[in-house]
Amino acid sequence: MTEVDNYELSHVAFVTLGLVAERQCHAKDIDERIEQRGMRDWTAIGTSSIYGVLKKLKNNGLVSSWIEELDNRMIKVYQITNLGLQVLKGKVFNVLKEFIGKNDENFYVAFSMLPILTKEQQTEAITSSINKIKKHKEGLEDMLKENSHMPLNVRGLFVHPIKILGIDIEFLEWVLEEIKQGGGNVDPKASGK
Repeated sequence: MTEVDNYELSHVAFVTLGLVAERQCHAKDIDERIEQRGMRDWTAIGTSSIYGVLKKLKNNGLVSSWIEELDNRMIKVYQITNLGLQVLKGKVFNVLKEFIGKNDENFYVAFSMLPILTKEQQTEAITSSINKIKKHKEGLEDMLKENSHMPLNVRGLFVHPIKILGIDIEFLEWVLEEIKQGGGNVDPKASGK
């Protein structure tokens, strides 16, 4: 187990560390980006939790901070550390690799950080998830066959997730094709870097 493996990021810490990784920032900037991107619709992070998470990330050596003056007031500015970047990359990779097609807010966060990974890591993670979802879908299809005599309300409990998993597979296969064509890279101008 490496030093990076010792860190377990909560969902809020995952979101916050990812936003700090984009650029040096202060807590209000993080909150504004969450709001601008509509992240509160697909992630569980409140304004007040950002401050506590930043303190914990700093205590764990994942971010560093210093004080600057901005508009005649002193603010704390945060920057991701090398350790923080390695922890973040590991979390993004593992979440993307282990996605099994269920509604998972960490998947959305990890997917939003896809460019942090190398093309090879992106390909490996997405391919792994496609394979896991296909296996899960096949298992449900087998169960549906075994229960084909059951009423609609029972069969529907198999059909619905089978359809959703099919869409997840289609989506991830599209992502994989985009990665192969270079679409997994980020244009620094597009991300504000």
